[in-house]
Amino acid sequence: MQFKKLRIYYGLVFFLVIALGILSRKTTLIPLCFGDLLYAAMIYVLVRILFMDKKAIQIILISLLICYSIEFFQLCQDSRIIAIRKTLFGRYVLGQGFLWSDLLAYTFGIAIAFIIEKITLKYYNHESGFRLKQ
Repeated sequence: MQFKKLRIYYGLVFFLVIALGILSRKTTLIPLCFGDLLYAAMIYVLVRILFMDKKAIQIILISLLICYSIEFFQLCQDSRIIAIRKTLFGRYVLGQGFLWSDLLAYTFGIAIAFIIEKITLKYYNHESGFRLKQ
């Protein structure tokens, strides 16, 4: 029962992070790396939603693996993949080109998401008596 309630909260956070990420791409006032940071945080939240019963270190590793894999996949220059990347969905999900700095942004994004989750869950666990694996 508690997982269902937590999934709803995580789902709301997931959509909030997506909105912030899209907003970050619509203005030049926010550095591009901030969008990459939010992208990684979104992946962390999505992985947490899918694997609510896993420990945080497992969520971190799965999230990093997904983000890094997508970034390295950008080195693939097949014409079909390039055509997908030219679509709005492809650009947001697959990105445009490989950058080492993106790997750093992903790492920080996942670390920040984990820290925020840990602080939030500490309060939530204290109030509800429920424990999510950390």
